[in-house]
Amino acid sequence: MVCGFLGGTILSVEGGYRVLQHPRPERVFDRIADARWFLAVSFCDHCPTPAGILNHEGRLSFQNEAALNQGETMFLPLGHRRAIFATCLTLSPGEVGTYALGLGTLNIWGIEIDPRYGRVAIVQTLSPITSA
Repeated sequence: MVCGFLGGTILSVEGGYRVLQHPRPERVFDRIADARWFLAVSFCDHCPTPAGILNHEGRLSFQNEAALNQGETMFLPLGHRRAIFATCLTLSPGEVGTYALGLGTLNIWGIEIDPRYGRVAIVQTLSPITSA
């Protein structure tokens, strides 16, 4: 099996799953969810603007360096997280939604990394957020 996920490629191999974009090509993940998680984190990490992974509890499971520098609640104010996550639930696979936040705009992808936990939202700042 070969599948694409967030700009990466997951390949089924004996003993697990390999991500072709992994810096250690010999690395094999035991579960496809682990390979997907790696690609989701890598996707966010390579974004030049603040980006992160928002879970159903309204917590950031991961945020890139730009989001850390901006500050977690400046990047995604607590009062908006429920609505941002609700937006991700309305999206079809591969569809990108937007969310206006103050004077900025967010891109949102609703993805399923691990079926045991349901969807997560990948959130990326498109334009500077100057107020919440």
